[in-house]
Amino acid sequence: MLDGRYRVDARIAVGGMATVYRAVDTRLDRVLALKVMHPALATDATFVERFIREAKAVARLDHPNIVGVFDQGAEGAYVYLAMEYVAGCTLRDVLRERGALQPRAALDILEPVLAALGAAHRAGFVHRDMKPENVLIGDDGRVKVADFGLVRAVGDVTNTTGSVLGTVSYLAPEQIEQGTSDTRVDVYACGVVLHEMLTGAKPHTGDSPAQVLYLHLNEDVPAPSASVPGLAAELDALVAVATARDPEGRPADAVALLARTRAARAALTDAQLDAVPPKAKAEPGPGAKSESRTTVIPRALPGEDRQVNRTSRLETGPPQAGPPARGGTGRRTPGMPGLPGMPRRGIVAVVLGVLLALGVGTGVWYINSGQFTRVPSVLGKSEADARQRLSDEGLDAKVTEGFSDAFERGTVMATDPEPRARVRGSGPVTLVVSRGPKTVRVPELAGRPLAEARSLLKKEGLAAGVVTEEFSDDVARGSVVSSKPAGGSDVRPDTGVALVVSKGAAIEVPEVTGQPLADATAVLEDAGLKVEVAADRVNSTVAEGSVTEQSAARGTRLAEGDTVTLTVSKGPRMVSVPDVTGQKTADARKALEAAGFEVKEERSFPFLGDTIGKQSVAGGETAPEGSTITITTKGL
Repeated sequence: MLDGRYRVDARIAVGGMATVYRAVDTRLDRVLALKVMHPALATDATFVERFIREAKAVARLDHPNIVGVFDQGAEGAYVYLAMEYVAGCTLRDVLRERGALQPRAALDILEPVLAALGAAHRAGFVHRDMKPENVLIGDDGRVKVADFGLVRAVGDVTNTTGSVLGTVSYLAPEQIEQGTSDTRVDVYACGVVLHEMLTGAKPHTGDSPAQVLYLHLNEDVPAPSASVPGLAAELDALVAVATARDPEGRPADAVALLARTRAARAALTDAQLDAVPPKAKAEPGPGAKSESRTTVIPRALPGEDRQVNRTSRLETGPPQAGPPARGGTGRRTPGMPGLPGMPRRGIVAVVLGVLLALGVGTGVWYINSGQFTRVPSVLGKSEADARQRLSDEGLDAKVTEGFSDAFERGTVMATDPEPRARVRGSGPVTLVVSRGPKTVRVPELAGRPLAEARSLLKKEGLAAGVVTEEFSDDVARGSVVSSKPAGGSDVRPDTGVALVVSKGAAIEVPEVTGQPLADATAVLEDAGLKVEVAADRVNSTVAEGSVTEQSAARGTRLAEGDTVTLTVSKGPRMVSVPDVTGQKTADARKALEAAGFEVKEERSFPFLGDTIGKQSVAGGETAPEGSTITITTKGL
């Protein structure tokens, strides 16, 4: 029992950081998987704190293709996660059992993996350790991704085995060189996993992890068709764009790669999707033992139920032998050692027959195969290397160019005929060499109305980006002042072009407070501004019917046609004046100011008194709030 709740039934797997057990939650009576960290990691308090924090965050991910996290906890030296139990196997088990997969099965596994990663990426998570071991395939065919957040949690912990964090075969170059990880490292790993599913082998191998890391940094992932001739060019392009060594050349996240994957699938025929790769292994028959010690490989992978009986098995028996040759009588003819005895005319007939058979056979061979040469796969190679490879096969080359987001400039992006196609004689074979990403020239937009500019960008295959406004004395209001990138620049299709639109010439707002409403309106309209009057009037020291407030202060810069709101006074509020005669000057001032009046003092000769003798507005009368009350002191 772990933590007084989980009954451990069996060990499922052991990894570099944890051991996974099948267990039963005795409170809820359900089977689940327990991932228990190795005790050596649990001694690091920082790791435990970070691990728990990340586990809580990952538990909020709710996606049908992500292994759910139910609980996390610790008991003594055992830090654990309670997770969804998936009855089935890992993608690694499938590849070990079957080798290369049909393109349809590979894509049917890749798409739910990308859907899971896409949900995590949009929620702010990066897996950082995508590999076949973390892709689970249930007995019901469902595909789920495991170990979200686990690698994040141990990112700052030294691996006790001394190995690089993350499996070296799936690390992106920037992870190795700079130690940085964003959503594109998962994109790279998925490209490597797709290559492995299509070919049955990892793209980069070596005698040591250092050699593999070097290859990731210095060599592109080879096209799958180089190992499995006949694979569609769309699959090569998909692997190439996902595993671009420059992260800027990859799709931004798994959502973007999923869109490319679905587009590639849509471009493939059923024959291309169902092609059986030469490195595939025959599906084990009933009763056959699986190579996996702890799992059972599903009889049909996702999407394979429609064609498993038709294409998923390989015939591995030897070719049928031809009919046995008919022998002679055993007698030998003098002078003709080694030949059965027969009349000389018979010997001649035999020789002629053999020559005729050879001639016919050679003719049939020439008609069916001899006059043809199969086009070698040169996708991704430089033009010079591709020409040399064709020359080695006795084929002539012609070269055309095309745009490609997947193939580097100067490399072969396609051939006509396609790789493995048969060519009569020496060809020729047309090499389509990549010119790099297709570029579009940004049109000159200055002076054009915004709607026209947007339409022109759309026509050129570009998009209007962020639109900002600024004053301009030269460009009419609502027309484009400038763009970024500027007109004449070469950019990739679908690039967003930011536009700066004119607000017209700047107008400095005049001061109109205190003016009658009609006069203030005329002043603002003459300046090119529109006027609105606030619905409610307010009490003010300004005379009734005059402007007491304006929404834009004097000197504010507005564009022609902008609106200024005016608030009109309904006159001052009348306030009762307190009687302060007979009071000391200081007390009188305090009382009048508290009532809302301004105070002015005057003194009577000989100016030595300090008692108020009179006030300009008698006590008890009313006066406008804010008006001035004059108080006069008595003389001695």
